[in-house]
Amino acid sequence: MQTTFTPEQLTDPAIARSNEILRSCVHCGFCTATCPTYQVLGDELDSPRGRIYLIKDMLENERKPDAKTVKHVDRCLSCLACMSTCPSGVHYMHLVDHARAYIEKNYDRPFMDKALRWTLSQILPYPGRFRAALGLAKLGRPFRRFMPDPRLRAMLDMAPRDIPSPSPNDRPQSFPAQGQRIKRVALMTGCAQKALNTDINDATIRILRRHGVEVVVAQGAGCCGALTHHMGREDKSHASAAANVRAWVTEMDGEGLDAIVINTSGCGTTVKDYGHMFRNDPLAADAARVSGIARDISELLETLDLNAQPQSLRVAYHSACSLQHGQQIKDTPKKLLKKAGFTVVEPRDPHLCCGSAGTYNLMQPEISGQLKARKVETLQATKPDLIAAGNIGCMMQIGSAIGVPVVHTVELLDWATGGPKPRALTVGD
Repeated sequence: MQTTFTPEQLTDPAIARSNEILRSCVHCGFCTATCPTYQVLGDELDSPRGRIYLIKDMLENERKPDAKTVKHVDRCLSCLACMSTCPSGVHYMHLVDHARAYIEKNYDRPFMDKALRWTLSQILPYPGRFRAALGLAKLGRPFRRFMPDPRLRAMLDMAPRDIPSPSPNDRPQSFPAQGQRIKRVALMTGCAQKALNTDINDATIRILRRHGVEVVVAQGAGCCGALTHHMGREDKSHASAAANVRAWVTEMDGEGLDAIVINTSGCGTTVKDYGHMFRNDPLAADAARVSGIARDISELLETLDLNAQPQSLRVAYHSACSLQHGQQIKDTPKKLLKKAGFTVVEPRDPHLCCGSAGTYNLMQPEISGQLKARKVETLQATKPDLIAAGNIGCMMQIGSAIGVPVVHTVELLDWATGGPKPRALTVGD
């Protein structure tokens, strides 16, 4: 794709990066075949190729974003299926992230949009606030029909039936390996996950300790910044990310770390991109070090000799977009589950998003709902005993509409290697 940025514009590192990405696009349209919003809406402007044209025009002309451009960029899930499909290697993630930040700085959103986005940015990254908000949402659910905005109704619907108490394991501390220590890792405990499901971190700690891994929850580490990053709120997202970089580098320079383990794949995609995020910052070198040892939990477990007791259950594996597209981890979780004795099946069109996508199911509930219905239908068609996934957002999204248990992959592997049966599988026992 030909671009017309001026030499002066290209002195801006963000513009220079977007220019590189735009020039790598050859207009082939392969991305439209795997874009969930294009599949649902059928509008070229709701495909990656269409959004690329809108973003190019906005950035080249230094144009104040208009409602049309904002609508179509906001409708993007950032699922990154287009990046898996693109034969030219267009790094759409960095381009759409730049567009979101540009819109956030230059577009005056309607009051309700601004209020909702501000509220989410002030609640979701903070587990205590989020837990309190979930409690209020449960109280407000009987009044759902009186809510004039579908996004408010979606927020009420988000609250799970049972809100777990905080886990003591999520506090900064060190968990020694059982037996001889072979690795030392930092566990990213996350933010929203700590309020929605404490079993995932607990299972991660148990299985790693049993297999000779010391697990550290670093002082000062918290939200990865993804939720606010995808809203275009760079100052807030970069502050969260910088706190993590400092916390983990302290551990790396202290007793050392073999990996930074992440069990929420949406967070993992962001942490692995810290090197890019801080490429022009004094933290650049440290951020690159952190990104260099960031690992999804499945990547780490693959390096360990898991001693599993075969389980005879039929598991439908849902591949989170942030794992299969954002991190290009497609087969590792399935191989681990099969090795542990589970019968693993996949739904039709596994590359398509479930519609969760961070805050997308709250800000775009209609499109998200259509994607959820499609995903649930294809999962149910596999006739599973349960569903496994590697991302809390997907688990909540699918679990709200399906009649079988939804658990994290690490919970099943923990159970298969001597841990307790996942709580979601004990209901009715």
